[in-house]
Amino acid sequence: MVKDRHVMELLGRARVVVENGKVVEVGKPMTEYCPIFEKIRGYKKLTENVVRENIEFRISDFGLFTEDREIEMETFVGFGASEVFQTVLDRGLLDVAVIAGDGIGTTITTNPTLVQGIGARISGLVETTPIPKLIKRVEEAGGIVLDPETAKLDMAAGVEKAIELGHKQIGVTVASLTDAKKIRDVTAKHPDVTVVEFGVHTTGMSPEEAQEFVETVDLTTGCASKWVRLIERAKDVEQPLLLNTQKLPDLPAKKQPRPLA
Repeated sequence: MVKDRHVMELLGRARVVVENGKVVEVGKPMTEYCPIFEKIRGYKKLTENVVRENIEFRISDFGLFTEDREIEMETFVGFGASEVFQTVLDRGLLDVAVIAGDGIGTTITTNPTLVQGIGARISGLVETTPIPKLIKRVEEAGGIVLDPETAKLDMAAGVEKAIELGHKQIGVTVASLTDAKKIRDVTAKHPDVTVVEFGVHTTGMSPEEAQEFVETVDLTTGCASKWVRLIERAKDVEQPLLLNTQKLPDLPAKKQPRPLA
């Protein structure tokens, strides 16, 4: 009997299913190379075996999909959604973030390090089930879990909850055009509220979907999308940055994910 089940898409949008702490399914990546993961983990080519190794590493390294999962972390990459939300919460530009996390589902929080801890080292979360002890730890750290009984992923409902709690400047991560539109429908009912939609997990979008997605969200990662590539969050990157007047986008081919999807 399955006690818990988590589905995530990672490393070229490969689908991985974890049940009861064990990897039971690994799909084929849509892309062969990711510069971030070459830098972080030394992966030269993305394969099913690499995907399996990586998800098992995340489980053992910081407790992904477990009750002992690390939930408060510092900066992991330079331009991720969680890093951006951590920065804007620290500076008071937004007052709350609505995010998705394994074992907890949609979560509302004002804690910048909790945003980073939950979001920094997960990829596209498709499905998750509740982990009660993890939910309790997240709540003790300042998170409000939308549905502790089911750990459902519903970002529009998360935004509605944040508004009910009195928040006026809300950031939310969005992984699909459908969710982006639902959130806009919610915000249309509350003209006094500002909601910043941060698009993530864009690899594999069709050109039509990508176009509408970019027109709907406020900013987005490019991932390995052929149609969505973007540069943001330069102010808080600790590594040296090169600024020049070259026409953008300036994307050296050898430093890009490949093939783009």
